[in-house]
Amino acid sequence: MTTKNGCFLVGLSCLLVLPGVCRACACGCSVFQVGTYSMLPEGAGGTVFLEYDFMRQNHNWSGNGPAPDANNGDKEIRTDFFTAGLQYMFNRSWGFQVEVPYWNRYFKTTGGATGNEIVTQDWSALGDIRAEGIYSGFFPDQSLGVTFGVKFANGDWTHNDAYDDVDRDSEIGTGSTDLLLGAFYRHQLTGNLDWFAQTYFDLPVFIQQQYRPGLSLDSAFGTYLNGLSVGGVRITPVAQMLVSERARDSGAEASYPVASGYQRILLSPGLEFDFNQFMVYTDVELPVYQHFTGDQVAASITYKVVVSYRF
Repeated sequence: MTTKNGCFLVGLSCLLVLPGVCRACACGCSVFQVGTYSMLPEGAGGTVFLEYDFMRQNHNWSGNGPAPDANNGDKEIRTDFFTAGLQYMFNRSWGFQVEVPYWNRYFKTTGGATGNEIVTQDWSALGDIRAEGIYSGFFPDQSLGVTFGVKFANGDWTHNDAYDDVDRDSEIGTGSTDLLLGAFYRHQLTGNLDWFAQTYFDLPVFIQQQYRPGLSLDSAFGTYLNGLSVGGVRITPVAQMLVSERARDSGAEASYPVASGYQRILLSPGLEFDFNQFMVYTDVELPVYQHFTGDQVAASITYKVVVSYRF
């Protein structure tokens, strides 16, 4: 299973910079933590993968709809997400997965010496590593499984300038150690058409310097069509619906209750190209419903490419 391809989000903080102007990171500070069917285990063996996601958050959003940009001191967050990972199944029942992220982030906000200047930050750093166990031994076909593990607090969460313009929720790391729990299921619908579902729960447990990220629940529901090929390359169309909810942040360094917490539904069409041991997967993720508490900068689309090798 697990924590792969989908998209988005962490959340958000708010500091009053000017009267009526709120600084809020917004939905999309990390990548969606559920995956596509291709990362579900199938027998013993391993898979190494490299993933690239791109997200540009440049639209202010509040409640169920767009809001004036002037209401939000944060103007743009542009992130390149790079993730290297390994999934290995010792047998048909037990395995593990490790993901090591590295992000490049551009952040444009209101602040500086006077508090009302437009300032930018551009930095790169290691993100929070995730390590999980996998159990898929409930049925012989590995159709049902669970995951359990930890997100470590190793990522950079202290980057800033002289005026503290980078909020805690805009950092690459969260500074928290989290408990991770997940489950997945797949089943044949008819003929070459299969469906799958995943859910993923992220609970911050240990925190640092008075910032507790909100707990999050991400789920994916999708179908995929087998049996297509061109020149020996198997091509699998994938259609997914991604559902995400994040509770409000808390602590003295958080924006609660002004600008944190959200619910989102995204549609994600994708294609997988299978060259036997090598696979290439790509999709786009488009929000069809989103509700943000307070003013948060949001992305209108996210792009993803995953290259993997099975051994």
